[in-house]
Parts: sequence; C-alpha cells; structure tokens
Amino acid sequence: MLADLTPLRVSAPFRRLWWGLGLGNLGAQLTVMAVGLQVYALTGSTLAVGGLGLAALVPLLVMGLYGGALADAHDRRRLALVASTVMWTATIGIAVHAWAGSGHVWPLFALTALQSGAQAVNSAARSAIIPRLVGVRLLPAANALSQVTNTLAMMVGPVVGAFLVGSVGYAWTYTVDVVTFTAALYAIFRLPAIPPLRPRAPGSVLAADAGHSTLAQPDEAPARGWRSVGEGLVFLATRRNLLMTFAIDLCAMVLAFPRAAFPAVAVWVIGGGESTAGVLTAAIAAGAAIASILSGPAGRVRRQGWVAAWAVTAWGGAIAMFGVVVIIAGPTKPSAVVWWALILACAALAVAGAADSVSAVMRGTILQSATPDHLRGRLQGVFIVVVTGGPRLGDMITGADSAIVGEGWAATIGGLACIAGVWLLMRWQRGFARYDAIHPVP
Repeated sequence: MLADLTPLRVSAPFRRLWWGLGLGNLGAQLTVMAVGLQVYALTGSTLAVGGLGLAALVPLLVMGLYGGALADAHDRRRLALVASTVMWTATIGIAVHAWAGSGHVWPLFALTALQSGAQAVNSAARSAIIPRLVGVRLLPAANALSQVTNTLAMMVGPVVGAFLVGSVGYAWTYTVDVVTFTAALYAIFRLPAIPPLRPRAPGSVLAADAGHSTLAQPDEAPARGWRSVGEGLVFLATRRNLLMTFAIDLCAMVLAFPRAAFPAVAVWVIGGGESTAGVLTAAIAAGAAIASILSGPAGRVRRQGWVAAWAVTAWGGAIAMFGVVVIIAGPTKPSAVVWWALILACAALAVAGAADSVSAVMRGTILQSATPDHLRGRLQGVFIVVVTGGPRLGDMITGADSAIVGEGWAATIGGLACIAGVWLLMRWQRGFARYDAIHPVP
C-alpha cells in the first residue's frame, strides 16, 4: 500500500530532483503565506491581498502556455535552470525589500508576478523532464511521489510561514526560502542534458516514449513561439483521451471547489473564524497527503481513465457531503466552535483531498505517457493553465452560488453537478474508460 520508491532507487537524477524540489516547494509556501500577510500589514486591505493573487495569475496563465512551447524547443534542463534562477532572484528581491524595511507595496506585486511567470515556465519544463528520467512504466509511482512532497509542502509551509513571520519577522522568513531554494537549483543543475526530440516519421514512437532512456537526435527544428503553442493546441483538440484529462478536472475544480465558502462557514456555521478556515483548507491537503503516501497500488493500475473518473466522482460526492454538514449545522454564528460539524466537515474534505490526489496521479500519468515527447512541454503548459485557472473559476462560481442559495447548498449542488458532468463526459468519450496504461493512446 505504501508509495512505490522504485523511481528514487533506479534514477539518481529523479531522486535529486525529488528532494531538491520538495525543499524548494516548502520554502515557496513560506513566501506565499508571508507575502500575503505583509501586503495586508502594509495596506490593511483584503482587496489588496486578492490583487496579489491576480498579479500572480496573469503571468502564470500566459507563461504556462508559452513556457510549454519553450520546453519543446530548447534543452529542458537548461530552461528549467534559467527559470529557477529567475524565481530565486525574485525571492532574493522580496527578502531585500523586507530587510530594507520599505513601506512600498508595489515591489511585492512586481516581484510576485515575475516569480509566478518563471514558475510557470519551470513547471512546464520539469513536468516534461520526468518521463525522460524514469520511463513510462514508472510514471505513476514518480507522480505519486511528487504528490507527496507537494501536498506536504502545502500543509506545512503556510503554518510554518505564519509562525516564522510572528516569531522572527518577514525578512528572515524570506531568507529561509532563499536558502531552501538552492536545493532545487542544485538538483536541476545536476540533471543530464535533455534536448528536444522530434519523431523520425509520422506516427513513429521515440525510444524515450517507450520507457527507455535512449535518446534520438532531432530530425528537424521544432516550431517556435506562439505558432508552436497553436500546434500543441491543435494536437490536443484531436486527442479525446488527453482532452478528457483536462475536462474531468475542470468538472471538479469549476463546479465543486468549496474554498471560497470556507471563511463564511468558519464564522456563521462552525465558529472559530480564521483558524477554522485554515483547518478546513488543511483537511483537503491532509487527505491528499495520506493518499499519496498510500499510493503503492497506483503503479499496477491499467485502466487509469476509469480510475480517474471514479476519483473525480468521489471528489464530487465528498464535497456534496461537506455541503450537507453545513446545511444541517445551519447559519447560527456560534460563539464557540461546533466540534461535531468541524469533525464531519474535515472528514468529508479529507476524502475529497484523497480523491483529488488519485485523480491527479492518474491524469498526470495519462498526459505524460500518451503525449509524444516533442509535445510534452506544450501540453504540460496547458495543464498548468487548467489546474491554476480552474480553482479560481471555482472560487467565483462558489461565491456567486453562495450569495444566492447559501454556502451549504452551493457545495451540495456543486458536488452533484460535478458527478453528473463527469459521467456525461464519460458517455461522450467511452474510450477513456478503456484507456490502457500498457498501450497508451492519446
């Protein structure tokens, strides 16, 4: 049942990348928490904190697509190293701003935007690198191991970041991120060269795509710039199994993403204010972390599309159950925490987080294994746009629905709509249920 450690044993570059990026992600979560707190401390405005998210979102969406094209046109190791260096430099700038005691908030917005754009390029390159390091056969295990570090960073990072801000201040908190991120730089620096590959003939399969480490030399120069982005989108539009990996995730994140309801639920239903909202958020990450740690069976799954569909179904059901708990508890604005409601709500959200982790591993593996190597960067760029933009659209829909029918009903209806949407999509693309990990077909 435990996570399969084979990728860490057989691939030294993946092992270094795994622990290096794990430390880097933890430090990045410290900075995300600290920057939000600092912006609020400087402005006293929740709107300004929300604007910080918008400043990060725009370059993330743009560079997510363009960064994927860059990853298919250049050496992915070199591109990831350049992007990581830009991220590191932006973090140093944020630390210098704090050490200088500046009261200006605009440098935080500018540096956050720079960091976000570089992160999008870095993520597209790194995700496209992993299949070349471990092969297709070990992709489920490698993705599950990556989920472990990501979810642990999301759980631990904000808590530690808030603690450091309160105990040693913003400057030292950012400095910790600067130091931990050097581990990610070192891991990427030690990677072998990973040049772009092109298929030798239409329909041919590169040795790297078949799960081997032998690298073919490119036969022709790849398309460049936004024309290259368009080439990737055209390929995606004609590959229904790959489209399904994005579509079912959008069902979950757009129709049934409850995060926007947490502050109101924490005040009006469960009690406890900001602390309870933090606990509800952490419950999703905790469920995802547990599922990642117990991901041993993931490598033996052949019908990955079928499992992904049921995982998203479980997400929708768990979010609907969270809504039912909120409905039963009622908007009473309690003076103390309603413990039974908090426990049941956290249990439902933990199940949702576990289901989302399973879905992420299956969908990510399908995307990486069924996509030809010369297009992996561009489709990973689309993946970044979807996983980033989906939750933010979900926040908008949950917020709008909550204003009309209340937080509990918004979550319940959203969860049920997610389930209905997934199975309508499965009816549209019946082949997704038959997707075979041994013989991946896009």
